[in-house]
Amino acid sequence: MENNYVNHNFGLKGKVAMVTGGNSGIGKGIALGLAQAGADLFIYTHSNRGVEEMRQEVEALGVKIAFGQGNLDEEADAMGAVEKCVEAYGKIDILVNNAGTIHRAPLLEGDNDAWKKVIDLNLNSIYYISKVAGKYMAEQGSGKIINIASMLSFQGGKFVPSYTASKHGVAGLTKAFANELAEKNIQINAIAPGYIETANTAPIRADEKRNSEILGRIPAARWGQPEDLAAAAVFLASNASNYMNGHILAVDGGWLVR
Repeated sequence: MENNYVNHNFGLKGKVAMVTGGNSGIGKGIALGLAQAGADLFIYTHSNRGVEEMRQEVEALGVKIAFGQGNLDEEADAMGAVEKCVEAYGKIDILVNNAGTIHRAPLLEGDNDAWKKVIDLNLNSIYYISKVAGKYMAEQGSGKIINIASMLSFQGGKFVPSYTASKHGVAGLTKAFANELAEKNIQINAIAPGYIETANTAPIRADEKRNSEILGRIPAARWGQPEDLAAAAVFLASNASNYMNGHILAVDGGWLVR
């Protein structure tokens, strides 16, 4: 009885999940969690880094995996990414907008081209991809879109104005899409990771003073791992979240409540 309940509410067997930037870091942790719950994967990335290793890991779980490659900071590639998923599997049930970048520089020394690149990848691509995916999901009468927000969806931060602006925008787009698509049985929510050990946070972790300050504020007293986000993603991708719309779910070890 328990297994039937779990499988019905949290199982993803027969679902197709597209994860952007899903071959490393947070994206890979989430993608593997979805695969462990039974979903077939379509990973869209700008590079082939770690692709074969990931293929072996996923196929060992007994599910399928396919890949697409392009530059999501370019409108044409972003608009065509979902089409490649549908070509591979015939549908898309779950979209995880994970791909992103960061540029660190003091506000008064910031580079305008870097600003544009961060906004294009972190925010504009989500609008383009979600719009296309939403049309397919509306036609089939169901779908899940999971955006990756940030602690800087709530805070201002320092030296990362483009990243902060983009992640505030991600939270806004999540709510805006949810308001329009909920009636079509499409749930759009976001995960706001706390401080997670990834390539993006390597410079901070290497700064002994900054690293100590961060750990001192996290009640869990540790940096998060990409795998810590997997269960939240499975929940938001599953039937268990069918009455949840426009929510920004913090997975942060308690950072925001400190």
